[in-house]
Amino acid sequence: MKRMEAPDARWISHRQSLLGLILVAATVIAYLSVWRAGFIWDDDLHLTKNPCIVGPIGFKGIWTSAAAMYYPLVSTSFWFQHALWGLNPLPYHLVNIAMHAACAILLWKVLDRLQIKGAWLGAAIWALHPVQVESVAWVTELKNTQSCLFYLLSILFFLKWREDEAASQDRHRERWNYVVALVCAVAAILSKSSTVMLPVVLGLCWWWIDGRWRWRNIPALVPFAFISLSAAVWTIWEQKFHAGALGATWTQSWPERLIIAGRAIWFYLGKLVWPHPLIFIYPRWQIDASQALAYLPALAAAGGLIVLWWKRNGPLRPVFFAAAYFVISLFPVLDFFDVYFFRYSFVGDHLQYLASMGPLVLLGAAITSAFVFLPEKKRVFFERIGTVAALLVLGTLTSSQSAMYKDAETLWRTTLSAEPHSWMARNNLGTELLDQGRLNEALSYFEQALEKNPNKAEIYNNIGNTLLQLGRVDESFSPLQKALELDPNRPDVRSNLGNALLRTGRLEESIIQLRAALNIKPDYVFALNHLGAALLLAGRADEAVGCLTKAIATDPNYLSARFNLANTLLQLRRVDEAVSELQKALVISPNNPDAQKNLAWVLATSSDDRIRDGRKAVALAQRANELTRGQNPIIGVTLAAAYAEAGRFPEAVIAAEAARQVANDSGNLSLAEAINGYVQLYRSGQPLRDVR
Repeated sequence: MKRMEAPDARWISHRQSLLGLILVAATVIAYLSVWRAGFIWDDDLHLTKNPCIVGPIGFKGIWTSAAAMYYPLVSTSFWFQHALWGLNPLPYHLVNIAMHAACAILLWKVLDRLQIKGAWLGAAIWALHPVQVESVAWVTELKNTQSCLFYLLSILFFLKWREDEAASQDRHRERWNYVVALVCAVAAILSKSSTVMLPVVLGLCWWWIDGRWRWRNIPALVPFAFISLSAAVWTIWEQKFHAGALGATWTQSWPERLIIAGRAIWFYLGKLVWPHPLIFIYPRWQIDASQALAYLPALAAAGGLIVLWWKRNGPLRPVFFAAAYFVISLFPVLDFFDVYFFRYSFVGDHLQYLASMGPLVLLGAAITSAFVFLPEKKRVFFERIGTVAALLVLGTLTSSQSAMYKDAETLWRTTLSAEPHSWMARNNLGTELLDQGRLNEALSYFEQALEKNPNKAEIYNNIGNTLLQLGRVDESFSPLQKALELDPNRPDVRSNLGNALLRTGRLEESIIQLRAALNIKPDYVFALNHLGAALLLAGRADEAVGCLTKAIATDPNYLSARFNLANTLLQLRRVDEAVSELQKALVISPNNPDAQKNLAWVLATSSDDRIRDGRKAVALAQRANELTRGQNPIIGVTLAAAYAEAGRFPEAVIAAEAARQVANDSGNLSLAEAINGYVQLYRSGQPLRDVR
């Protein structure tokens, strides 16, 4: 006969399930606005332009090639996701939200096993706190949510092993739990190496449960420590020689590093207590080790931990546990090791994703314990009121904070509104506007960024690149040469300088610079693209096709290479293939103004009667002109040519004259002069023909 489950046990099970559903639902609701978010900064590096995921290197390269990132398990997750739904951002965001919700459930279970008061509330506060938004709303930070999932699983199974080992009952289950904990630890580190402090955290949990530390516990932690130590050495090497955390930016002295570490601890704690403002990129601190007061935060942190350790067996025991966990988890990102991100700021919300559990869980325990002196009914009432109020406030703040991740432009504008002195935000906003074809706006932001930081090669490079795209080639040389002087090992600088030389007819010099860029980075698609264009002008069209084909194979979504390949194919009279490349570009990026403009130009001006289609050319050119707000003179010229092919000559004249005015306003006098000839052509009722 089947044994009936006790009513109390069934009720507890149902209650646990309901609480789990509430926790997941609250997390999903708080992040609803993320469902409409797109890709932002660094998502191209890790996903949308990662050659291991969207390029020719493929899955094997995630684990074996030099192109592999040092988060191979996250790259593997991205690879599988890309195979399922391509580059649609929505599923990636849903996966990240689901990971975060799963982490909240696991945290609850770990806290419950540790017999922490208010375990569910602590997990809920952590899940809904707005400081987590950066980790959940940013696709790249699947590194955080996925590594946290395995990190918590490792802790959970380790605690299960410890209970079985203490009870000496089921040896098979005991070994199984230990092995699973070890495997999850490896998976956590392969997802993000900041989980290297896991062995110390396991020891801290063991101390919490037993009430004391026993040296005989060490052998069980040795395998975890070996994995973490190996990963730490690997990560330090990767950060220096792969990510590029080398040079003057990372030359802090040890006193300076101590000052930064102390300040960072209190900064992170402050953001948990008062999460305003939360900024995507915080200002990078200026550190003066000669000032005695600069050491006060580090001394206060060390002193506080010492006092808490001294009182560890009294009422402050939970506070010591939370504080120790907080500092231990932050240790990898306290500037004792060089991290590439520190070139922008020494702190970032996503860097305390794991560490924030300590103080926030302590807050949950405090709320739960705050009303113990009241009669049971009143205690339960006030506990529930406090819980609901805390979660509503946090959920509302999280929902509001999530809105800034709608797209890259919104992210950088929001960052600038909170931190108007950020050169990086201005530079990155300019880059986004440049990608949208809003050239004059982009140039303005790059120039503002240069005012904030006049010693950054990337800003000079962006200014030079923008001037190139505006047709102000002669003006582009000065900023590009300055960028090369500041950083001769940047392949993008040499690539843009090669492009400038190419556009002034200095082909041999151009090819030298482009080959130098490829010597620095052989698969650098921008250099391959410009080299292809240079080879075409040098009369080596067949070599150009090979170069551009390689660029596209490395990055199938690199539109400029497709445009240049189409141009090369046109030179070789392979018009149908050229149109095919332009159509592929438009499929890849339907709202890209350059893709629309280039196809419109061929449809409007081709000498092949089979190819020309004035109606389609007008539709494409009009859309491109709308997207760039009429500020791109080349698109204006294309629109005029499309009108002429469609027989709409008065409109062609108006469009050409408008393009001429934009060219004049932007300083591109040579283009303005060329447009005069087009105006006369259209006034005579003749369409433009590309005679290649």
